[in-house]
Amino acid sequence: TDHLAAAWMLPPPLPNRNGFPEDHSVAVNAERENALVFSTQPPSSSALPTTRIIIIIRTFLCRPLPKPRACWSHDLLPEGCCKDKMERRKTLEDGLVVLHAPDMVLIERNLGKRVDVVTGEVYHTTFDWPSDESVCLNLEVPPDISEVATSRRLLKYHQNYPGILQSFGKVMKLVNADQPCADVFSQVLTHVQFPPWTPAPFSPRILLCGPPGSGKSLQAALLVQKYGVINVCCGQLLKEAVADETKLGELIKPYFDNGRPVADNIVMKLLSQRLNQLDCHIRGWVLHGFPRDQDQAKLMRQAEIHPNRVFFLNVTTQTILERLCYRTLDPVTGERYHTLYKPSALKETNDRLLMHPRDVEETVMLKVEAYFRLSSSLESFFEEAFFINGDQDPQTVFEYIESYIVNPLPTKY
Repeated sequence: TDHLAAAWMLPPPLPNRNGFPEDHSVAVNAERENALVFSTQPPSSSALPTTRIIIIIRTFLCRPLPKPRACWSHDLLPEGCCKDKMERRKTLEDGLVVLHAPDMVLIERNLGKRVDVVTGEVYHTTFDWPSDESVCLNLEVPPDISEVATSRRLLKYHQNYPGILQSFGKVMKLVNADQPCADVFSQVLTHVQFPPWTPAPFSPRILLCGPPGSGKSLQAALLVQKYGVINVCCGQLLKEAVADETKLGELIKPYFDNGRPVADNIVMKLLSQRLNQLDCHIRGWVLHGFPRDQDQAKLMRQAEIHPNRVFFLNVTTQTILERLCYRTLDPVTGERYHTLYKPSALKETNDRLLMHPRDVEETVMLKVEAYFRLSSSLESFFEEAFFINGDQDPQTVFEYIESYIVNPLPTKY
């Protein structure tokens, strides 16, 4: 029971009795109906690689156990297992509980550990001494628990902790482990039984649809600002994948180079990875830029991506042309301007403004015609979608969207 107080420390060797190959170096401390408790066992000479640990955890979580709801990991995060590595492999946590105690308390607890060389059970000279005298004869001091060795591991933990805080700070719960174990357990249990707080009335999964220039990006930004949901722009995801030179990015790059639309199956794989990340599960998301037609919407449903609010922003072709065809960019400062809505006050700036080729009227019209040609089937696919007039003040549009988010859906009779 004392393991909880120093959960991030290296536990002593335990028997491998859960079906893992020996080279996995994993031991499971306990299996319960709704909880899995395991620890990594890196060799004393070298640390177990982070990628190896993640593979082990994924293997463990995929085992056919009855409805596992909790996973307790010892000595994982302090080894530098960063959030993005876990998210890329869909090893997602609902939250992170960090048990902390003064270093001297942890050193004293570690010095008291003893291991039964026959069964591998762990005991403690103060907290958990065996009552059976025959067991006492089998107890030995585990390696690497001296004050110097423990201090060295504590130093490494403190060096890595800022990175853990930066990656998981928004879902992290600190629990003081320098108190009775029952109290520690009660605080942890209370925390994990309640979902994380969010300013939204539920976990939003919002889909914004509409033609180019309908204001989807702006409305998504306003939702992010007020409710803290994750802004998922499909086009931006594709660009980031190419820039980061990921495996999917390598597949996407030829489409970009040739000016062709990216294949739907590649887009769906990238989109599924992003929407299954930890922050999207906890805070919700707002998606825009996909789907563009009914076939893509069906692919979303097959991938188990189910928005609980769908909005179509309707604007006229004339409004779209006004919004997009008058956009300009200052190549020196990077500032964006609009001839009608945000003109530059300086003649010098006006003289150097440039227009993006995609904002030429002919190019915009091709995109608009393609959208309206496919929009009717997309609208019929999302039967419970809300249709909002996007040809009005952005704040007014946002208030309409917000009212449909915070209020219950109307009941159909």
